[in-house]
Amino acid sequence: MNVGRPREFNSEQALDAAMHLFWRKGYEATSMHDLLDTMQLSKSSLYQTFGNKHQLFQYCLENYRELITCMFEKGLNEAKSGKKFIEQTFMMLLENTEPADKRIGCLITNTAAEFSQRDPDIAALTKKGMESFTQVFLQAVKKAQQDGEISPSRDPMKLAYYLMANVTGINMMIKAGASQETLQNIASEVIASLN
Repeated sequence: MNVGRPREFNSEQALDAAMHLFWRKGYEATSMHDLLDTMQLSKSSLYQTFGNKHQLFQYCLENYRELITCMFEKGLNEAKSGKKFIEQTFMMLLENTEPADKRIGCLITNTAAEFSQRDPDIAALTKKGMESFTQVFLQAVKKAQQDGEISPSRDPMKLAYYLMANVTGINMMIKAGASQETLQNIASEVIASLN
């Protein structure tokens, strides 16, 4: 972000507001008018602080990655065990009681689906996000192996990717309207497969 004279708004709050708007609506469906209204900024303040819409979106993706990674790391540190953290993560996905059309899923996953690989800058940020989340799963698997909850013969990196792929898949199935029973069965099978 640009550094200059103090501005009469909180840039972190404005960025958080933009992030939640992009998260809810997606990049293409979010207009500059939507952003200015949600962030409560003038056009000049937005451009001076965050650049254009594309640059702002990149800030939002990085902000989201940092927030979720910190949340995951905190959850892992506070969990009774590595496997318990994995179970809690999957259960957290299923606890949302909002109707499927109201669930916003994961900003990184949503963005990967919206953009695919057509924008190299956005693709690099979605990849970075996925890698950050996978690293937390890797730590959880290794912790579970040290505690005897997962066999040490299993490849921890492969399991971490497997867990990340299933979290991503469940998020997409939620948005597609899959039933709670279907999602619960998938999560149960994933957890059982770690034994």
